[in-house]
Amino acid sequence: MEQAADMNRRRALTRMGALAWAGQEGPPADGVRDLKPAAADSGSLFADLERLASRNRYTHSFLESRFRSVDAWRKAGRAVALEALGPRPEPVDPRPEVADRRDLGEFVREKVYFSTTPDFRVPAYVHIPKRRPRRAPAIVDLHSHGGMFLFGKEKVIDFGRNHPVMTGYHKVNYGGRPTATELVRRGYVVITIDAFPFGERRLVMDDDLKLGWERANYSAEDVKRLNDRCRGKESTLVKSLTYAGLTWPGITTWDDMRTVDYLITRPEVDPERIGCVGVSFGGYRSLLLAGLDERIRAASVVGFMSTVKPMIRRHIDTHSFVHFVPALHRYLDLPDVVALRAPKPLMVQQCRQDGLFPPAGMREAAGKIAAIYAKAGAREQFTARFYDVPHIFNVPMQEDAFEWFDKRLKDGDMLMSAGR
Repeated sequence: MEQAADMNRRRALTRMGALAWAGQEGPPADGVRDLKPAAADSGSLFADLERLASRNRYTHSFLESRFRSVDAWRKAGRAVALEALGPRPEPVDPRPEVADRRDLGEFVREKVYFSTTPDFRVPAYVHIPKRRPRRAPAIVDLHSHGGMFLFGKEKVIDFGRNHPVMTGYHKVNYGGRPTATELVRRGYVVITIDAFPFGERRLVMDDDLKLGWERANYSAEDVKRLNDRCRGKESTLVKSLTYAGLTWPGITTWDDMRTVDYLITRPEVDPERIGCVGVSFGGYRSLLLAGLDERIRAASVVGFMSTVKPMIRRHIDTHSFVHFVPALHRYLDLPDVVALRAPKPLMVQQCRQDGLFPPAGMREAAGKIAAIYAKAGAREQFTARFYDVPHIFNVPMQEDAFEWFDKRLKDGDMLMSAGR
């Protein structure tokens, strides 16, 4: 018996290449461990991480029995979400500056710079339809990530003559029809900003200065190389913000909420009829803005929705650092966050072939949001749709979303029934 045990020990040491350390002058051998493939982004540590995640009970979900009042739950849920996002910046006067204004026939497009915090002035495009009521409905159009740091707000705009890289991006991600341009043609005032650090807020390293600042002069090869540089610096950004006492998603969310601050100062905008929409990172931004800002009357989240526990195995490395909020998921799952807007209208559009999320997590999230809306007495205000497509916001999906917005932001009777 002892001889067999010794043989097993020697085999284990051989497998680990540790026999050289097993003599009297070396350290003791490593403890025997039966290693098996984990099929997980975190390898052999997955089992530990899964066990830790399993302890999270999402204590601030409305489905917890202790919450009966929607108002009390919303107050508690928003408080923990905002705490997790990091410091709340001081409110500021937007002090908008119109840098460019063009009459494009059906609509006017302005390029504007305005303040979102004491530290940031953000670049934005505002599209204003010419044929509109005195106060028109408005949409905050939130651009995607897609590994494309060189461009931000331009991802959702058709300038007529676009950078060749953007032409391809529009085709792959938006079915060739950028959303902001289509929405203004439907009668919405539309604003889209550069999220941090995209577009005019992107990172530029010293040895890239020779290329200059003007992106129109960049070749496709330049864009690819600079995007790779920016992508490789995501971890540097997150670590630096951590030392600064901030979070990347916190900066993004406050910029988006302060965009609403600026939007309601516009004389063309009806402050009671504001919506938001976005796909992928834009969908993530939309779920946070919609869940945390009471002024969003109708919200569409596209291509970003799942419960988080099923994502831990194989859907961590598919996402940017910006999608992770420290400590948030002790209290709220992703569907809990966006459902903080209940009973206001919410649409979630998901892609069955989306490799960024586990199918089970996407289905579970839709079911959880539906259950929250049902408990809030607003079952009819939540719409979930699945499309047999990859990670995209194509024209048929856009048509569904825009018609949904029309019914909730252009029809006064339906707006009243949605909890104005």
